[in-house]
Amino acid sequence: MDTIRCGWVGNDSLYILYHDTEWGVPVYDDAKIFEFLLLETFQAGLSWITVLKKRENFRRALDNFDYRKIASYGQDKFDTLIKDAGIIRNKLKIRATISNAIAFMEVQKEFGSFSEYIWGFVDGKPIKNVGSNVSKVNTRLSDTISKDLKKRGFKFVGTTVVYAHMQATGMVNDHTTDCFRYSEV
Repeated sequence: MDTIRCGWVGNDSLYILYHDTEWGVPVYDDAKIFEFLLLETFQAGLSWITVLKKRENFRRALDNFDYRKIASYGQDKFDTLIKDAGIIRNKLKIRATISNAIAFMEVQKEFGSFSEYIWGFVDGKPIKNVGSNVSKVNTRLSDTISKDLKKRGFKFVGTTVVYAHMQATGMVNDHTTDCFRYSEV
C-alpha cells in the first residue's frame, strides 16, 4: 500500500525526506528555530525546493546557522557571501540575515529564549488545523507575529514567510488529515 502524504510533496526525494522527517514537527530549540527562520527569509519570492536544495550550502556558508556568529558578520563576510554561488545571493536577504540574527538575540534577552517568545503566540502548543475557517485564523495569527517581529527589527518576515515558518516548525499542523504524518506530529 502506498504511503499517503500531503499533496505538495510530489515525488522529489528531497521533498519526501523533508516532509516525512521535519515539516510540521514542533521545534523548541532556538538554534533550529533560527535555521528555519533564516531559510524561510531566503525563500521569500522563491520556491521552497530552491532553498531546500541549497540548504547544505547555506549551512556551510553561514557557520552552521550559528546566529551568534552571523550577528557579528562584517563587510568582508558579506562580500564573501554575495559571491557564493551555492547560496541565494540577494543583498537585501543577506543583510537581513545579519540584522535578524542580532534581533533574534535581543528577543532571547527579553524572553529568556526565542522559543518562549515565538511559541507564546500559540500558548506553547501546536495548532492542529482542521476545518474551513483555519486559514483565516492562521492568517490573522501570522499577521500578528509578522507585525511584532518587524517591530523588533526583523526583515523579510511578512505574513507569508511567518506562516511558512509556523508550518515548518510545527506551530501549526497543516498536514492533510489523510497524510500519515498528520496524527504523528
